[in-house]
Amino acid sequence: MRKTVIIIAVISFFVFVNVFLYITLTSRLENNYSGVSQTKMVDVAKYIPFEETSDLAKTGSSLHFSNDDDLPVLDGAAALVPVYASIIDSVYPEGSVTYEGGTFSDDNKYGENFAEDSVMQYQNTIRGFDALLDGSVDLFFTAHPSENQLNTAKEKGIEIELVPVGLEAFVFFVNKNNPVESLTIDEIRGIYRGNITNWKDVGGPDRIINPLLRIKNSGSQTMMEKFMENDMIKSRGIFAVFGASIGYSFRYYLSGMVANDNVKMLAVNGIYPDASSIRNGLYPLTSSFYVAYRKDNPNPNVKKLVDWILSPEGQRLIEGCGYVAIDSR
Repeated sequence: MRKTVIIIAVISFFVFVNVFLYITLTSRLENNYSGVSQTKMVDVAKYIPFEETSDLAKTGSSLHFSNDDDLPVLDGAAALVPVYASIIDSVYPEGSVTYEGGTFSDDNKYGENFAEDSVMQYQNTIRGFDALLDGSVDLFFTAHPSENQLNTAKEKGIEIELVPVGLEAFVFFVNKNNPVESLTIDEIRGIYRGNITNWKDVGGPDRIINPLLRIKNSGSQTMMEKFMENDMIKSRGIFAVFGASIGYSFRYYLSGMVANDNVKMLAVNGIYPDASSIRNGLYPLTSSFYVAYRKDNPNPNVKKLVDWILSPEGQRLIEGCGYVAIDSR
């Protein structure tokens, strides 16, 4: 009899554990709207200059550098690879993009193996900005640098020229199955300050909100901190993994470069982020992106190239890359 009671107790215990796990884990993770890509890598191979199969803007240029010129070295944030790769393809001579080992390879951490003498580099926001400061990169394409990055430049006695060259939207995104289509600025700030923790509080289902975060000093994180007025959560709650995600990025990076059919961008204050709402200023989180260079750079072709980017030809290339021209308003 005692043995039977023990067996029944053990069975009951395992049934209880399985029911508990189903309720707390399995049922919550079924269709949990969390298939949101936070940090997909850019396929740099799609944006290699002078390759017929590359996805670059070919809008024409009257400016052409030769191998005899002092060629500025270009680098930039992941979201802006199409821009500076297209500039190289339009303005630079063939053979100016070179690789360690002789050919392009994505078999490394950043998906690139550009040689030291290559005019195209891809070190992304954090390493690339450091390369601008140490002088190994002449022009760096970026969202507005973080306060920490600008302070580092100042501490080194380096003056940076920041030139706005195009417009882009800062966007928020969720899984396509999440029924929420729009959030207000106040609601987004409430989520990322930890004041709103359930989707039902913003018109969605009764699900925990899982707010994704980005790397410090990355372009999207710097923009987010600015948007949040430096008042936002530093980490997610321990139960957030069971919830439905929300993330942030830049429009073209999300919709064009790392497109994911399982992700949708949200409208903000009822305005959806597309080229039209960016161009006419209706989308509330429109921002400039920049080309940065050291003011003490002696290469005359640096300023010449920046002037071309701001010209009608250069701005047409910006539009051709999928962004919005700085003078479009």
